[in-house]
Amino acid sequence: MVARDEILNRVRAALRDAPAPPPVPRDYRRSAACDDLATLFAERVAEYRANVRRAGDPDAAVRDALAEHGATRVVDGYAQLDPHELDAMDAVVTECEVAIAETGTIVLTGAQGRRANTLVPDLHVCVVHENRIVATVPEAIERLGPPPTGPLTFVAGPSATSDIELNRVEGVHGPRRLEVVVTSR
Repeated sequence: MVARDEILNRVRAALRDAPAPPPVPRDYRRSAACDDLATLFAERVAEYRANVRRAGDPDAAVRDALAEHGATRVVDGYAQLDPHELDAMDAVVTECEVAIAETGTIVLTGAQGRRANTLVPDLHVCVVHENRIVATVPEAIERLGPPPTGPLTFVAGPSATSDIELNRVEGVHGPRRLEVVVTSR
């Protein structure tokens, strides 16, 4: 800690006579150019290679998604499994805290369970209630409220990365497949 304290003291001394930083504008745009946020969200999240289902009965849609992927070992976000048990799961089913229409992003918090449960199984089925869809990122941040004490996970499609030659690989940092059930219920 001695080296850390020394560095921080040097930074504080260097900044002591520095001018105050300029104010950060906070007049973010807070509306989408669309009246139907659920449709815009569904279109945008599908652009990320997620499969989207609009459903009046979310339970039936979740069952259908799991069956189509042959997922029989399913965990919810709250199960307390050890890493080996979690790795044996075919799918995880969650709801989201908030979804962002303009970016097609799903936001998960601790209210949806353990973060590991949403990242390890190969398939993530996420139920998005239309009343949780907002237009923009600033609105989502406001909806989340005070800074959370746990992790936030922003999901924009199945996990994917590209190497230096731009070869896309899915499932490296999370589920390779994302099923999104958008419902008004």
